[in-house]
This record gives sequence, structure tokens and C-alpha cells, in this order.
Amino acid sequence: MNVSPSKENILKRIRKALSHPTPLPFPQSEGNQSVVEPQSDDLAVEFAQRFAALQGKFVFCEDENDCSTQLKGLIESRDWSNIVCRDSRLQFILKQALPSLSFHDDLSSSHASVTGCEFLVSRTGSVVLSSSDAGGRTTSVYAPVHICIAFSDQLVYDIKDALQKMKARYGNALPSMISFATGPSRTADIEKTLVVGVHGPGEVFVFLIDRSANT
Repeated sequence: MNVSPSKENILKRIRKALSHPTPLPFPQSEGNQSVVEPQSDDLAVEFAQRFAALQGKFVFCEDENDCSTQLKGLIESRDWSNIVCRDSRLQFILKQALPSLSFHDDLSSSHASVTGCEFLVSRTGSVVLSSSDAGGRTTSVYAPVHICIAFSDQLVYDIKDALQKMKARYGNALPSMISFATGPSRTADIEKTLVVGVHGPGEVFVFLIDRSANT
């Protein structure tokens, strides 16, 4: 097979370059080393700081009874009556302090929705929600206030940790919806003015129940 002089010249230059490789200008950008800063604080503390910086409202609870009491204070102070909660486990926690509380399923007229979550990501202050653990696709989105009840063993450091655990939990049967909610809904599309609560809840609470004392 005949090779043109110009092509042969290019091939010679490639062979020469491969025999004398040029060092990478940013060697740390290649390989398996993560560009994410390592964990520097307790997962719960770091999540609370990141979440609060994003206008989220964090509440630490010593146990389920403490969670029930603090939820009661919030609900009574806001005079909420239309609460959407489709998780029987979370309904039990709410009813421990508010036995007369009834649950509605009309998100359009609700005061707040209460859901669980898959994980809490400390590094970004994000709540990982799915259609399996959030009462469907819309429960955490359509109510004006979203309350997430989570447990300390659901804390992970980075997004990749959450995704790995999701894969381990569900295998090939992942939920049809997985989302990362990072603080209340916000937009700055109009005149670069930040507006909260346009595309989702205007307030997001995370009530974190400590399980370390029981493990």
C-alpha cells in the first residue's frame, strides 16, 4: 500500500511524539483521584450548615418522640390543618404528638407535605428523593412547604455515595424518579432577581432523627 509523502510525514511526527510524551499540565486532573474535598466535619453538622446556607430549615431531633414534639410546635404555630403525608410510618410519628391530625391528599389546597427521603448529601446540602420514598413524584413539589423527615443513618458525604447506595438498594429496579432537591425552589431568570418558591415549595424543612444512640 502506497502512502503519500504528506501522510508519512504526519505518521512520523505522531511516532516521535509518542516516543517522547509531553507531561500533563495538570496531572491532578487525571486518574482516580477525586476533585471533591474530603469530609472535614461530622456529616450531620456539615449537612446542616450547607442546607441552612441554601435557605433550608434544619431541625435536629434526639429521637422520634422529640421529632413529634417539634413537628407539633411547627404545625400549631403555623395553624396548618391540610397536611399531605402518604407514608404510614411518618403518619405515626406525626400522630404521636397530634393524635387528632387528619391527612389530606389534595396537594393543591395543602398547607404542607411531609415525606421521607432516600439520603441526605452533606457536601451539597441536598435531599435525595425518589418516587418510592417521597410518596410519589409530586408530593415534595406541589405543596407550598415541604417537610422531610430523615434519619441519621441516611446521611452520606457526596452525591456519588448516594448513587452507589441507591444502586445497591434497588439493583436494576431503580425508582422511576430520582431527584436531588437542594433548598427551596428558586429562580433568577427575571431581571436577575432571586425569587423563591416559583417552581416548587417556598420553604423546605429537614427534621433529622438521631439513630446513633440506638445503634
